[in-house]
Amino acid sequence: MGKTSKTKTAFFCSNCGAQSPKWVGRCPACGQWNTYTEEVLERDSRESLWKSEERVHTPKSRPALIKDIESRPTPRIDTGNAELNRVLGGGLVPGSFVLIGGEPGIGKSTLMLQVALQMPDGQNILYVSGEESNQQLKMRGERLGLAQSNCYILTETCLDDIFTQAESLKPDILVADSIQTLYTTAIDSSAGSISQIKECAARLQRYAKETGVSVFVIGHITKEGNLAGPKILEHIVDTVLHFEGDRNYGYRILRSVKNRFGSTNEIGIYEMQTDGLRQVENPSEILLSQREEQLSGTAIAATLEGLRPIMVEVQALVSPTAYSVPQRSATGFDLRRLNMLLAVLEKRCGARLSQKDVFLNIAGGLKVDDPAIDLAVIAAVLSSGQDIPLSPRYCFAAEVGLTGEIRPVSRLDQRLAEAEKLGFERIFVSKYGLKGLEDRHLSQKVVPVSTLFELFQKISNPQQS
Repeated sequence: MGKTSKTKTAFFCSNCGAQSPKWVGRCPACGQWNTYTEEVLERDSRESLWKSEERVHTPKSRPALIKDIESRPTPRIDTGNAELNRVLGGGLVPGSFVLIGGEPGIGKSTLMLQVALQMPDGQNILYVSGEESNQQLKMRGERLGLAQSNCYILTETCLDDIFTQAESLKPDILVADSIQTLYTTAIDSSAGSISQIKECAARLQRYAKETGVSVFVIGHITKEGNLAGPKILEHIVDTVLHFEGDRNYGYRILRSVKNRFGSTNEIGIYEMQTDGLRQVENPSEILLSQREEQLSGTAIAATLEGLRPIMVEVQALVSPTAYSVPQRSATGFDLRRLNMLLAVLEKRCGARLSQKDVFLNIAGGLKVDDPAIDLAVIAAVLSSGQDIPLSPRYCFAAEVGLTGEIRPVSRLDQRLAEAEKLGFERIFVSKYGLKGLEDRHLSQKVVPVSTLFELFQKISNPQQS
């Protein structure tokens, strides 16, 4: 069914959102070329939101006092994947709308097919693919070594036909791969356009809320790393998950960016193998180098990702510069924060870094933004600059302020417990964050420090700490 005479459309810039009544080659607002696409502003009211034949009748909601609303426990569906359950907040909420984005080839389709094939019995799954055929999906399932009898495969891109099949099948979970391949006949534009993405997402959301079917949608990303399509796509869905990782490493991280039913601080860690994605239950062991000798420029940080404590290895290299302007490079760490910490070191600790190149790397391909990693960065830079080896049995957990003070961090007890479990002998923390830890009997020695100069003294003379 094409557009009716009552359908009103306009053209919008996909880069800045500027509106024009007609197509223009160059956007007058942002200057980009060929970014204008047609979108529907007002559609005939007779057209339905998620059904093409007839409009679904829903009773009008009425205002109610919040104290009169009955509280009901929200059931969660076990996806059979502990890492995905963690990121979703304890499981999948019935009727939720989840968007998963990531770079091409990172493993989005593999993850969702693996979840669909590992779903516990009693759940019917409809896996819709607009990018692969039945035979290709069958081959992928055999490579994963899984064969779930309750998973139905549908290769279709027309959303109206997908809803027709879903009505007869009545699945508990619907997976669409991907939103950029879907289209609806209510709009006369190609699949992947802004108007098609927005309309298909709105109809999928209405379908999820009215039927109680949980919907997973895979989305592409742009070269800048953002989800492709209009920003309203992220506002429509209940949960936005980013699947990321370095191609040079086998590890993948599932990170929650938006979650209406749980925390946005949780991450799931996987390892890409020939037979699919393996869940990593203890990421600290794979992120740390298995070495016994003492090397300069390496420090271990006790960081937190959500509620999960992780030990990561910070590597620093300080060397004389061969250029008029020293180089600063950081992998897995914010470069601006590195420059700030180097300035604090030079001002408060007397370290001469203005004529030296500084390179920083978070081993394992992990990106860390926890302030507790500051002390490990400082220790690694001092160790490399002074060529002082640090014991692999030392770890650090504290934030560094602009005045050179060592500031406490949250959930120190969890960091200490993780360090104790992995056999660390000493953990350097802020002396201002020891409240409540006096009664704890920990095998490792907690070393409190208050300034950078005190830290330098203790790592220079380990026997005095």
